[in-house]
Amino acid sequence: MTLANLYEHDIHAWTQQTAELLRQRRFQDLDIKHLVEELETMGRRDRQELISRLKILLAHLLKWQYQPAHRSSSWRGSILEQRLRIRDLLADSPSLKPLLAEAVAAAYGDGAKLASKETGLPMAQFPEAMPYAQEPLLDDDWLPEDV
Repeated sequence: MTLANLYEHDIHAWTQQTAELLRQRRFQDLDIKHLVEELETMGRRDRQELISRLKILLAHLLKWQYQPAHRSSSWRGSILEQRLRIRDLLADSPSLKPLLAEAVAAAYGDGAKLASKETGLPMAQFPEAMPYAQEPLLDDDWLPEDV
C-alpha cells in the first residue's frame, strides 16, 4: 500500500510511517500532498481551539455578570480553567497571540448565545458587541462588574 493510500485508510499508521520517513531523511518517499494538508490542519485546529475556549470563557463571564445571584465556585473554576487553557495554548503557539483580538471578536457572539441558553435570559439582554477589554480577559483575578 502506498503512503497516499495509507492516509486514506489509517491516518494513525500514516503519521507513524511519515514520522519514520522524516527521521530517516527519506524525503523522496514522503506523501507531500497529505503532509502539507495535515500541517495546515494543525494550525487551523489551534486557532479553532482558541476560539472555542474563548466562547466558553466569555459565556461564563457573561453569566457571572448578568446572574450574580447564581454565582458559584464551579463558575469561578470554569472561568479559571478556560483562562489557564488559553494561556497554555498561547504559550505553545505564540503566533496566535497577535490573533487574540480577532479570536475574541469571533468568539463573542457564540459565547453570548451559550450564556443566553444556559441562563434563560434573552439574547437582547447581552451587549451586541464584545463588552470587555481584551487585557483583563486572561487575568485570573478579574471578573466583570454586576449590571
